[in-house]
Amino acid sequence: MKLREQMPELDGATTWLNSNGIAKEELIGNKPTLIHYWSVSCGLCKEAMPNVNEFRDEYKDDLNVIAVHMPRSEKDLDLELIEEVAKEHHITQPIFVDNGLKLADAFDNQYVPAYYVFDAEGQLRHYQAGDGGMRMLRKRVNRVLGINDK
Repeated sequence: MKLREQMPELDGATTWLNSNGIAKEELIGNKPTLIHYWSVSCGLCKEAMPNVNEFRDEYKDDLNVIAVHMPRSEKDLDLELIEEVAKEHHITQPIFVDNGLKLADAFDNQYVPAYYVFDAEGQLRHYQAGDGGMRMLRKRVNRVLGINDK
C-alpha cells in the first residue's frame, strides 16, 4: 500500500477472534485505526506485543486497534495455536485470522510485524515493518490524533 491510499475492505478472514467481525465501514469516520500484522512463529512479533498492548490500552478511547494474524508456515495455520499464543500475549483486540492471505494480499503486506496507521477517513498515513520503531509509531499515531508528543 502507498500512503494516502484507502483502507482495503476487511474481507476474507478465516475467522475472527475476540470479535464477530469488523467491517471497514465501522472504522471509517469513527477514529483512526492501527492495524498490526503478527504471526505465532514470529519472535519479533511476540517481543513487540507488550508495546502494542500498551498502545491499545493507552489509546483505547481514541484509536481502533485490530490485529491480523498472517501465517508464515503450515504450522501457523493451527487455529488452536493462534488462540493459545493470543491469550498468552494478552491480545484482546479483534484478531483477523488471515490463513488464506486475502487481507495480506489486499494490503500487499509481506512482513510481520507490520503496522499500518489509517486516519479517521481511512487513508493510510503511516506504515512500518520489522522490529523496534515503536517511538516512530507513537509519533505517527499522535500526529494522526492531533496530539503533540505524548
